[in-house]
Amino acid sequence: MQSAIPRFEKQGLKFAAISYDSEEILKFFAGRVKVTYPLLADPDSRIIRAYNVLNAEATGMQKGFARPGYFFIDTSGVIREKFFEAKYRERLTGNGLIAKLFPELGQEVVDTVEAPHLQLALAQSDRTGVPGTRITLAAEVRLPQDVHVYAPGTQGYKPIKLTLDPMRELELKPTIYPQSKILYLPAIKEKVPVFEGTFRISQDLKVSSTSEFWGSLGKDGKTLTIVGKLEYQACDKTICYLPASVPVKWELHVFPLDRTRAPVEIRHK
Repeated sequence: MQSAIPRFEKQGLKFAAISYDSEEILKFFAGRVKVTYPLLADPDSRIIRAYNVLNAEATGMQKGFARPGYFFIDTSGVIREKFFEAKYRERLTGNGLIAKLFPELGQEVVDTVEAPHLQLALAQSDRTGVPGTRITLAAEVRLPQDVHVYAPGTQGYKPIKLTLDPMRELELKPTIYPQSKILYLPAIKEKVPVFEGTFRISQDLKVSSTSEFWGSLGKDGKTLTIVGKLEYQACDKTICYLPASVPVKWELHVFPLDRTRAPVEIRHK
């Protein structure tokens, strides 16, 4: 069984997990790590096949496993969203999933940063992770009334841009910007894409799952400091201010994977 089954319950939202393992193994695991949501034993992979999530390429101990992922099912039993990964050790955390479905619930503000002409709050889906998990970082920008910043792709102006410094321990995914709006500038008779009001820029990252990184964690893991910068140019109805660059920082504590196996007498034969 995958020891990184997520534990999460917030605002009435609950997770259920399907496992290839037997009921005895699931009971042992749930008791050891204090899982409180439903677990479904599926030793013959019948449910996994019914949901069409069997990892047919898996061999060895992973044979019969589902691909790691989530279905978001509404109160009527309709699947509204699904999030799946190709590799066994890569997955969203429970908080990371909620951050994608409901950003206002799934991200915790960890810092506020002084910035010219705007308010900046930094948030992250998780403060901790394990090798292979995906974490969501966010920069929430709040602009005063009648102030805007330029969206990526704007020509002739400095668009807002979130850039993180590369780290060997992390794989950075493409930065996600919200939908921009078109602003007409009557003075120069131009239309430009901008952001106004409050908006959120997100950055997904995957914690390395290489054996070299695993070996460096030790029993208590290690804290990774993620740094970068937010660049932008703020303008109001009459003035375009000088471009600004604001440092940003998050911290993530990475723990080693739990490799504890079930007792020999209940393991798969």
